[in-house]
Amino acid sequence: MSYPSISFRFALFLTFSLTASSSLPPLPFSWKRNVPSSSSTSKATPSDLLSLLGSKHQSSAVNPLVARELKSCFKFLVPFYPVESPHRKLGLGRPKLIGPSLREQNEFIWWPPEPVLELARLAVESGGEPDAINRLLDPTINPVPDCEGSKEERCELTRTPYGRRFICEELNLYLQFLFELIIDRGPSVGLDVTLNRFDLFHGHLFLAVDSGRLGILFHAKEYPAYDKQVFPYNMGFCQRGSNVTYDDSMNLRNILWLAPMPGDSDESWVAPGVLVVLDACPDGIIYRDLIPDYVNFARTIYEDDLGNVAVDVNYLNVGSETGNYQIFIC
Repeated sequence: MSYPSISFRFALFLTFSLTASSSLPPLPFSWKRNVPSSSSTSKATPSDLLSLLGSKHQSSAVNPLVARELKSCFKFLVPFYPVESPHRKLGLGRPKLIGPSLREQNEFIWWPPEPVLELARLAVESGGEPDAINRLLDPTINPVPDCEGSKEERCELTRTPYGRRFICEELNLYLQFLFELIIDRGPSVGLDVTLNRFDLFHGHLFLAVDSGRLGILFHAKEYPAYDKQVFPYNMGFCQRGSNVTYDDSMNLRNILWLAPMPGDSDESWVAPGVLVVLDACPDGIIYRDLIPDYVNFARTIYEDDLGNVAVDVNYLNVGSETGNYQIFIC
């Protein structure tokens, strides 16, 4: 998640600590962590999750029982085709944000434009080094303006008060495309999400620890509205005025994009790109094994569990009366 108001992770932990001893009304669904019935039950790891979305070789290395449970928690926004494409190297040109067919949208995920493919290969060849990504950012500093009245509420949505952009404009456009596609396709898997400062506005770009694979973990439902009955947690200034309802849709707040996985040669790719919602329902393995206990009511997977975080990617509406969404990389 982003780093607003002393960080969401700390704020939630502090709030939970202060309220845990009080008598709270039941939440709308069970939030007790499922305890495995047998000590021999295999525990899923972030590496297992990423491997299942990788090459056939990576996927086959995951414990079959863990693999089956994890797969049951995947809700793909773009169909998943885990097939090798050993000589695919060309992207499909500049992504169109309005008007592409469903097939064209899918292709932009499976095999993105060439600058994205180059970035994906650089991530792996760097050994998962975040500085490899940072060196591609334009040094120009762009102050983050007010977003939907956040300044009036003393809300800081971004890690820093300024943002940057990639030197290559096509990379910035692709980030925008990802946000828009999540909004467009979320309802198909039960995720009704909105581009605003309380819901979806940011993701965390990381390089996987084991493979260096490039990915972004998006977090929707960032600031649920305070409700004495169903969400009695004070999350600070950025929560004020929230219209995000705390309900079962919180299970779907973690959305993962993975770039295609490069192969050994300059032109080979062993796995296509992926866009998937990770279902953290209380009876599933993601909730049980990948959600920290202290934040299980918020259903949060943390980006630094998946890899080395390079930057936060924010897509903010800085328009006054009409929408004006811009990318800020912090």
